[in-house]
Amino acid sequence: MGSKEQNKALLNQQLEQLGSITNSPSVNKTSIIAHASKYIEELKERIDKLNEDVSTSQPSHHNDQDYLPAVTVETLEKAFIINVYSKENCPGLLVSILEAFEELGLELSDARVSCSDSFRLEAVSDVRFSLSL
Repeated sequence: MGSKEQNKALLNQQLEQLGSITNSPSVNKTSIIAHASKYIEELKERIDKLNEDVSTSQPSHHNDQDYLPAVTVETLEKAFIINVYSKENCPGLLVSILEAFEELGLELSDARVSCSDSFRLEAVSDVRFSLSL
């Protein structure tokens, strides 16, 4: 019986944490999850807009889709992993990405960057940091 109570307490704690991360004003479990879903969709829209901004800032001979950076966001139990990859290194790309993270309120706990011929970034943002839209 204690195990069920512990699981319920853990679930409630995780829902509170999710509500805090997404700045959800709700206390209802369903509303918190719905708000988090909307929040994730808004983050995806921002990523798409950033991808558009990056593609328009590249020289005109790079109109091919192959040169558009690929961005993925993976949600782990207590962190987000953001991966950005581009076949070609573009001057200022790292700065633009870091500025976008700052605009989103993301604080990175770890990051790895390779800017040789191609561009690769793997950034980790712990969920304990509060994100704001």
